[in-house]
Amino acid sequence: MTVIPDRIEAGGATPPATVKVWDPFVRLFHWSLVGLFILAYATGDEIEKVHVAAGYAIAGLLVLRIGWGFVGTRYARFASFVRSPRQVVGYLRQVARFSAPRHLGHNPAGGAMIIALIASLAATGATGYMMTTDAYWGAKWVEEVHEAMATMTIVLVGLHVLGVVVTSLAHRENLIKAMITGRKSAT
Repeated sequence: MTVIPDRIEAGGATPPATVKVWDPFVRLFHWSLVGLFILAYATGDEIEKVHVAAGYAIAGLLVLRIGWGFVGTRYARFASFVRSPRQVVGYLRQVARFSAPRHLGHNPAGGAMIIALIASLAATGATGYMMTTDAYWGAKWVEEVHEAMATMTIVLVGLHVLGVVVTSLAHRENLIKAMITGRKSAT
């Protein structure tokens, strides 16, 4: 863990020390995924070539992120944030009681959300690809599953944003800024 040494700023105030949590790949992945998903969702039936290209780009990002989840930096590894369902439910109970502990990396609910989003996006991409194959060309059920998974992803994104807001308020830290800078307060 790297800590920025304390230094005196204008006015004599010492800013809190920060630590690097989110590496450049995780941040680039996150914000690229946001942009590409918005692009894919917005172009849907209207601009098929852009929609398909965005879908393939998302699939490529997912493959890279899954690999990075095994070999990446400390807080990017699945081992640092994937928890059992019991731990996730326990953490959510603590959130409801306003007693959830702060986590430097992802909290148990955030880890579960990452897995849910990866699964939802992967299913959306897989069914999107299936619609381009001879075997599933014109199969209405595949298109319906594709659209349902895209809608599920929107719901998950909404819950993710809500979780970021709740956690940011509960622990008085700006998680959006942390996902831009890669740094969080050490305390």
